[in-house]
Amino acid sequence: MNWHHIVTVYLKELKDSLRDRRTLISMVVVPTLLMPLIMFGVGTIMTKVVRKAQDEATTLVILGGADSPGVVAALKADAKFKVSDSTADFKKLISEKQIRLAVELPVGFEAALKTGAAQTVTLYHYEGEMKSSMGVGEVDRFFRNLRDKTVETRLADRGLAADLVKPFEIKRQNVAPPEKVGGNMIGGLVPYIIIILCFTGAMYPAIDLTAGEKERGTMETLLCSPVHRVNIVLGKFLMVMTASVATIALTLVSTSVSIIIGGNLLAGGGKAAAGKAASGSGGFIPIIDPAGILGVFAMIAPVAMFFAAILLTISLFAKSYKEAQSYVSPLIIVVIMPAMMGMLPGIELTAKTALIPILNLSLVCKEMLSGVWHWQYIAIIFGSTSFYAAVALALCVRMFNREDVIFRA
Repeated sequence: MNWHHIVTVYLKELKDSLRDRRTLISMVVVPTLLMPLIMFGVGTIMTKVVRKAQDEATTLVILGGADSPGVVAALKADAKFKVSDSTADFKKLISEKQIRLAVELPVGFEAALKTGAAQTVTLYHYEGEMKSSMGVGEVDRFFRNLRDKTVETRLADRGLAADLVKPFEIKRQNVAPPEKVGGNMIGGLVPYIIIILCFTGAMYPAIDLTAGEKERGTMETLLCSPVHRVNIVLGKFLMVMTASVATIALTLVSTSVSIIIGGNLLAGGGKAAAGKAASGSGGFIPIIDPAGILGVFAMIAPVAMFFAAILLTISLFAKSYKEAQSYVSPLIIVVIMPAMMGMLPGIELTAKTALIPILNLSLVCKEMLSGVWHWQYIAIIFGSTSFYAAVALALCVRMFNREDVIFRA
């Protein structure tokens, strides 16, 4: 192994990669713009759409209610509701999203409120449809308020205090620091995005440095040079790992800046955000531990090595750039699945999960962004991932030394 030769190959591949538009887009443009786009673009659009849906009056039909004119009139008088007169085939109207829900009032409902007889109001809705769910929530609150007022009236008629059926209040108080709250809010999403970008950041350079060179006919020229193949492999490997690490570095910087700027904008300035965080009412503005960002970056290094070696090995089998893409692209599913599992409730960081590639990174990053540092698991994850990366790199070197792989017809 000759480091002079390795660095020479690395610099040569780095220069060629920086001239490649696809590599620059995956390594620089995407990670730099992704988080601002999610926070300020997609986030703003989603907020506007949800607020618009909430501000719209809930369209509904009332089934029955001929003997309950007071309740029907109260529903029609509420500005939150828009009562439709058409009750024909209401289920079809709901499923086609022409109305949000239907309210069925039982016979004698209003009279039963005075006599004390138990009745059931049925709400027909479209489960899983956002506007229908919002409408059900509004109508449900309407009838809950009606029920509470009915109870208060009955108690007053009997000379009893209204708090007889409400002997105590329930108050919620957050005890977790803002960093842990913010880490749990976005701690699952950030590792998920980072893992995907770490993979895609290494994918295009790996394909270009193997199958791409085969297609261009430059692989033979490189192999004819007086450089041992191990040094060539390590030079290419360092280039792919550089692309992966650079992608993550830009992503973390972009994420941090987006959170800081977004927090200031949403809170009306840095002091307002700090005040809200201190009072424990910071709303949905995420606050994460700065040390967690550095910890995430440190844990990414062995994973970037692992991805670089695996992608180089697989891409080496392809004869063309297009063929390599068909081999490598399905692997994104293999990467996404354990990353998604890390966001599920009940999947915790243990000695066993610390040995599972990608899943362990997702879990430990979520903990570090919350300000929780399990050093024993961090050591296991770093060591095991480095071992997997070393095995993958050894396999890559072995494949590069096989003529039937390099010059596969």
